[in-house]
Amino acid sequence: MKMKRNNVSIDERIDVLRPILQSPDNRLGLISSIDGKQLVSLVLNTNENRAVCWETQLQSSRYHSLAPVVSQAHWFERTLWDMFGLEPENHPRLKHNLLHEAYSASFVPLLPESPASHNGDHRDYKPMSVKGDGIYEIPVGPIHAGIIEPGHFRFSCLGEVIFNLEIRLGYVHRGVEKRMCELPWPKQRFLAEAAASDSAAAYALAHSIAIENLFDVQVSYKADFLRTISLEIERAAMHINDLGGLAGDIGFLAISSSLGRLRGVALSMAEQLTGSRLQRGFICPGGVVFDPSSKLNSVKESSRRLRKELRPVISFFLSNEVARDRMENVGRVSARLAADFGLVGPAARACNQKYDVRQHFTHGVYPRVRVPISIEAGGDVLSRAKVRVAELESSLFLIEQLIDGLPEGETILKLPNDLPRNASGVGIVEAHRGELIHLIFTDDNGKCSRYAIKDPSVNNWTGLAIAVRNNLVSDFPLCNKSFGLSYSGHDL
Repeated sequence: MKMKRNNVSIDERIDVLRPILQSPDNRLGLISSIDGKQLVSLVLNTNENRAVCWETQLQSSRYHSLAPVVSQAHWFERTLWDMFGLEPENHPRLKHNLLHEAYSASFVPLLPESPASHNGDHRDYKPMSVKGDGIYEIPVGPIHAGIIEPGHFRFSCLGEVIFNLEIRLGYVHRGVEKRMCELPWPKQRFLAEAAASDSAAAYALAHSIAIENLFDVQVSYKADFLRTISLEIERAAMHINDLGGLAGDIGFLAISSSLGRLRGVALSMAEQLTGSRLQRGFICPGGVVFDPSSKLNSVKESSRRLRKELRPVISFFLSNEVARDRMENVGRVSARLAADFGLVGPAARACNQKYDVRQHFTHGVYPRVRVPISIEAGGDVLSRAKVRVAELESSLFLIEQLIDGLPEGETILKLPNDLPRNASGVGIVEAHRGELIHLIFTDDNGKCSRYAIKDPSVNNWTGLAIAVRNNLVSDFPLCNKSFGLSYSGHDL
């Protein structure tokens, strides 16, 4: 898929993008910039399977916000303010997204002339205030009990009922996108797959497709098969992990421990295929690093055993009345709000949204090989669990089918040493959380001038804030686990 690039003036931008994004065939992929002198809006057409990059040259650091007419844009524009110093006028709730009080207000990390250090000037951040008799706040984090990454949650409550949740992230921001542009392109893949470790295969695949898109090359059919097997093993392992987390928060420890053990089987499949339980160092631009064909029968047998052992555990979990009562009608998100805020992955499909990247954009064997889309209409914790269960079953079945039908051929294509000049490439992948995007631009010298990453969690954090409203404080852990979002994927 070759990305098309269109230009639109600053005065016409909203008038042009609004009707495009209101069409059911189009969705907003991301909004970013290359060097702070323009806005880059990536629009995905799911009907025609194409991506269009709308570029708008800026005369100043201020522009009219798209968020009042396209709700999903609000998070992207907050990031643009931090990373490029571009301030959206009329943004409904403009706040710093990644850079906190420790950073100077003048520190703009992705501008070419930005200073390399910060001096500690204050950055104001005011959480949304809920007023009324009996309203009180519960601040949680950013440091949590356990080993999860840092994020701050501020609950505004009346009694035990949550009226509003303010989510503040950015505590593990590492400057990944800036560092990607500093590396020689053959080394970028190592950083790309390390950016969010529980999505290493998906990140490596999105990066590889973006690079191949730059060179306008297609990898072998065999490499596509192996990449897809890797991606689906990762999906299976993470869905098992998320279901186990749900069971643990309900207090269903027998199910939680059983799923923890079975996740180990999925990780062992990953190790058999790639040599790494997290599948690092396998997928690369041009194909895969080595041919694991001799291990595939073992992977297939492990998949069959895993499917067999999962069935009674999942059946016991979802049929238990106490477990269902804790999940049903808890943390609901309406289909309308899911669409407005651009939710993706299982979180969206649990709200009756049929979008699955595997049906629309080329990655691995998709969309040549069609997979069933798992849809639920409830929009609650139970619906999100059921979507994961259905996807888990289809992923394991697909792994076995792909191994049986693995074609002959080479597994790696040698690529040129230098990137093409003034080019752009995009990789769009259905990671286990949903739509993952890697977007690359090169300059006049063939150097990577901008590397933008949009993790599925960027779409779905707003969904979590919506889901907990009018629920009990004790329901928040379940809502949180049912989304299973990534701090590091957001805080790149």
